[in-house]
Amino acid sequence: MFPYAVETFSAEEEDILRRYVTNLDRPVFALVNLPEVVKGALFARYSRSPKSLRRLFIDEFVGELDISGDATVDATVGMKRAVELYEKVFLEYGDDSVAQLGGVHLACEQASNVLTKVLEWGRLMAYLEQSTRYIAYNQRLTTGHYRYYRGPGLLDSPLGARYVGDMDRMFDTYGELLDEAKAWLAVRHPRRAGDSDFIHRQAVQAKALDALRGLLPAGSLSNVGIYGTGQSYEMLLLRMRSHPLPEAREYAGMMLEELRKVIPSFLQRVDRPDRGGAWSEYLLRTREDTGRLVGELFPDLVAPADQLAVGPSGRPSVDLVDFDPEGEEKVIAAICAPLTDRSEEEVLGRVHLLGAEERRSLLRAYVGERANRRHRPGRAFERTGYRFDVVTDYGAFRDLQRHRMLTIEWQALGTTLGYDVPEVVQEAGLEARYVASLERSRELCEALSAPFPVESAYAVALAYRIRYSMQMNAREAMHLLELRSGSQGHPSYRWVAHEMHRLIADRAGHHLLADAMSHVEFGSEDLERLDAERRAEGRRNSMSAAGNPVSP
Repeated sequence: MFPYAVETFSAEEEDILRRYVTNLDRPVFALVNLPEVVKGALFARYSRSPKSLRRLFIDEFVGELDISGDATVDATVGMKRAVELYEKVFLEYGDDSVAQLGGVHLACEQASNVLTKVLEWGRLMAYLEQSTRYIAYNQRLTTGHYRYYRGPGLLDSPLGARYVGDMDRMFDTYGELLDEAKAWLAVRHPRRAGDSDFIHRQAVQAKALDALRGLLPAGSLSNVGIYGTGQSYEMLLLRMRSHPLPEAREYAGMMLEELRKVIPSFLQRVDRPDRGGAWSEYLLRTREDTGRLVGELFPDLVAPADQLAVGPSGRPSVDLVDFDPEGEEKVIAAICAPLTDRSEEEVLGRVHLLGAEERRSLLRAYVGERANRRHRPGRAFERTGYRFDVVTDYGAFRDLQRHRMLTIEWQALGTTLGYDVPEVVQEAGLEARYVASLERSRELCEALSAPFPVESAYAVALAYRIRYSMQMNAREAMHLLELRSGSQGHPSYRWVAHEMHRLIADRAGHHLLADAMSHVEFGSEDLERLDAERRAEGRRNSMSAAGNPVSP
């Protein structure tokens, strides 16, 4: 069984698409023969559109391009010359750095939200994922099915009919409550003078989607655009081929097939038994051996689900579990050391002798006047770091997990940590049906947990909590906290950013570093996306006035 919806195109559309994508009927394909700026723009638009990338390209990009010169190209048959390009250097001499010099834009469509976290693991890759904030998930696929993963093994099992029935009902509830939430929010937040009806509708819809995304199961499908080098793809595929999630292993096969049409020489080791095969086997063996030993040593810490509390128990939490009490002094020493001819250890000793105001002056000079959050100080801020233990709903985790320059590890997704009910849902009188859907999610997850311990995560609604650790240096903390505390952000991860900032200042005592994070936002906005929609409309109006009409 092929668990993916297959798109259809007209003969004319197929003729155009064959020049630029490596296949026309599979959920994974590479982009070729297009300018880099077009590929980047496609991925940027992709994250906020319900359309597939191929359909988006046909509908919104082809008309702006001169495609006549590519009429003889057929990207779907691969490129033989790419096989020969680096073969001598890469295979004969084994120079891995060569594989850093060729990159591919890869579209990964109809991937479950569980799989997207696997795809987005690598640090040295770029990702754009379809957003639950801009896309209503009550829209169905071309097959008529709701947008969730239907693994063949699960569907063919005795639980297959229940899986489909319960998942469909969860999506039914999402669609019903979405219409009611939008109507309630439109009354609760009437259009303000000067705002167009369009931007008001957009802001209201974004808030409704934010409030109800917790109903969506983790098996919900998403589209991910990836850009990476050959070396990065090799590492990703090696992990995926040994992953316990069957979807990940099967998806790796499709990715490898498409990537070999573009950068085949960089990926020849992936499925060689003595190279990539041995590497994937190593990852599998160490994961299984470690899991078995942890279970033997700490049996009470890996209790079965039925021994743990369920329902809306507990609460989200952020705890600072590790930091350096001398972190600020070490950052100041790292600031000063390159400007001296002494060791950093000697400089640190001198920093310890400085008064509080002298330290503050040095740090202020290094940080300077930051006009916006993109003005960040240099790498001296990487001299100290923080490790947090975090419990949030899975929706917030999805957003925070994308920060690749930190270290993040997470526990298995389940229902034992309870769930969150947004204030909007409560105030709009939707809580009873919201909670009933979450209970359906929990019951389905529990039914699947024994025969399908990994795939059971598909049934878990995004409102359920997950525990994870985040470790970052102070420079990355500045980036993450200022970005994720923005007033237009989702309340669930804004709260995490605020708590982390407070703990850095109060628990770690790093008041100077916390003060340097001057673009952490604590204000609130009733319609979080309203200001962003106003700015977007202003840009559209300016372009139209300049004779460059654009669609919203």
